[in-house]
Amino acid sequence: MIMIKKLPIFLLSIVTMNATAQVLSDSEKAKPSLALAEVDTTYWTYGGVFNIGGNQGILHNWAAGGELASFTVNGIFNGFTTYVNGRNIWANNLDLNYGLNYTYSNQFVPRKTDDRIDFTSKYGRKLSGNSKFFATGLFNFKSQFTKGYDYALPDWQKKPTSDFLSPAYFTIAPGFEYREGNNFSLFFSPIATRLTMASLKYTNAHPQGAFGVPKGKSSRFEFGAYLSARYFVEISKVVSFRTRLDLYSNYLAKDVKDSTGRVVREDNPGNLTMLSDNLLTFKFNKHLNVSVGLVMIYDNAIPYSSTYVDALGATQEKKEPFQALGWMQLRQNLQFGVEYKLPLKKKKA
Repeated sequence: MIMIKKLPIFLLSIVTMNATAQVLSDSEKAKPSLALAEVDTTYWTYGGVFNIGGNQGILHNWAAGGELASFTVNGIFNGFTTYVNGRNIWANNLDLNYGLNYTYSNQFVPRKTDDRIDFTSKYGRKLSGNSKFFATGLFNFKSQFTKGYDYALPDWQKKPTSDFLSPAYFTIAPGFEYREGNNFSLFFSPIATRLTMASLKYTNAHPQGAFGVPKGKSSRFEFGAYLSARYFVEISKVVSFRTRLDLYSNYLAKDVKDSTGRVVREDNPGNLTMLSDNLLTFKFNKHLNVSVGLVMIYDNAIPYSSTYVDALGATQEKKEPFQALGWMQLRQNLQFGVEYKLPLKKKKA
């Protein structure tokens, strides 16, 4: 089991503006940053990136073996709107991801490879005319589009593990932000609240509830510290890299016990919730690229079990090659895609 313990109680979570760096042209990059605009400026900017990719394969009498037929499709959208008024800035960012895999061996029943809704809205005011520090308030919402399943289970179709708004995460965090133009931002709030919501269908399905929400409840309130950092860099004209790190520490965290008083899940404020999102992109031309993505999530409220109970009530070991990762959630993908950039637009408010 992978645990994250005894770390400093700092946290991160969710800044926007990384999509801004992705859609700026060379001429736009030479202009003053939106975050450092002059006092007399008032305008909106908006833009985004849409990427769709996939792969397909067919085998017949192939000596090396493999899936007879398969098809995978993935879609990614990153959009933003930003309002600048002197020392004030209101930034909104929407990230949508979805992917499906179809294979001959399971009668082309689609299986999810990605599913994510992530919206962030921030309003900040520069502390002084030339400062890079902002007093900022942040709101974030996370969920997914469709039901999720544990495909390692033999009867996975009958036992969905999640759904739209189950779970749903809402975060409100007043704090301070440091910005270096549009390519780097660091936000910290020592008084961040987070609400986790889920249907009773999922929280009642397990003795200890689900997603950190106790059995018989449909929500869980947390109060703690929140830290979020984003960085974007163009390594060359055809290679770019963006990364995001979010940390959250719940001051109210405590061990979860069963009806007999036995500790069934250890928890404390030092057990941070972590999100690390990384994307390396190679561009062939204006619209074609290949990207390598790696997302890692650690959340003590979502435990991992290496076993399951079959239809006869017997405990069976899951046939999964990455069990050593324990509670760490991991998603890695390599995608060849077609990219369309919504043109960066700027207009007076």
